[in-house]
Amino acid sequence: MGKKGDLSNFERGMVVGARLAGLSISQSAQLLGFSRTTISRVYKEWCEKGKTSSMRQSCGRKCLVDARGQRRMGRLIQADRRATLTEITTRYNRGKQQSICEATTCTTLRRMGYNSRRPHRVPLISTTNRKKRLQFARAHQKWTVEDWKNVAWSDESRFLLRHSDGRVRIWHKQNENMDPSCLVTTVQAGGGGVMVWGMFSWHTLGPLVPIGHRLNATAYLSIVSDHVHPFMTTMFPSSDGYFQQDNAPCHKARIISNWFLEHDNEFTLLKWPPQSPDLNPIEHLWDVVERELRALHVHPTNLHQLQDAILSIWANISKEFSTLLNQCHVELRQF
Repeated sequence: MGKKGDLSNFERGMVVGARLAGLSISQSAQLLGFSRTTISRVYKEWCEKGKTSSMRQSCGRKCLVDARGQRRMGRLIQADRRATLTEITTRYNRGKQQSICEATTCTTLRRMGYNSRRPHRVPLISTTNRKKRLQFARAHQKWTVEDWKNVAWSDESRFLLRHSDGRVRIWHKQNENMDPSCLVTTVQAGGGGVMVWGMFSWHTLGPLVPIGHRLNATAYLSIVSDHVHPFMTTMFPSSDGYFQQDNAPCHKARIISNWFLEHDNEFTLLKWPPQSPDLNPIEHLWDVVERELRALHVHPTNLHQLQDAILSIWANISKEFSTLLNQCHVELRQF
């Protein structure tokens, strides 16, 4: 009979039950499929100690890294998260009489719950910008939804003529990898794109302005004077509105700052934190436009058609605007 691992508590109970039923050692071994030595040992342990549980939990080779060693290895990980398995093993073995190999290090780290993974990529934020972001959060943490309803949100976005679908999987045989139906074509810079500027508030959508060339301070000044000012004075006649913009260079130009100072009696410019996370709910609208573009039955083939499609989608968003506002409502409450 081949060697088997230690018996479970249930199997040991069956051995004891068979012997108590009057079966001999040989009969119990034949009935249960265990060796005569196993039957004898289990029954003897039950007779002497009255237990059917295994007493061999500590059998096997002793672990080279005890609890104290695991704490030391944990400190090595905390000190250098990017250390390789070889470096961790070398540092652990310093000053140790009994050294360990890399395989033991790997096994110990997995037992401790550590796994080697690629780190998440996040923007590098300076200490000064961290403080400004915290100040912004503390200054607005008591704002209610009614307060946020007075904010008009704005942003720029670029839509590519040929967008990337990310990872695409197809079915093909071994010799079909270069078949035209199994290929995905690519173009430089997405085949060009259209940049637009838009704004909206809780109450209604604002204008969507195509940007023909690069958006500089002069072009943005015309947008602010021709679109932002009429929207703010119409939607917030009591001068209690806030206009939000990010910290793009063209937004922070002197002529733009002077323009807002001249109109500070009509609405307030919301001070936006630097390197801010995606707190702007207009991102939901850009996502809707992108999804609608991908869902078109006839995709635009040039930039002019792409611009017309974006403007048409923006004009029809108002039909589902209430749903988007609910999303903004949830986001602002979480913020």
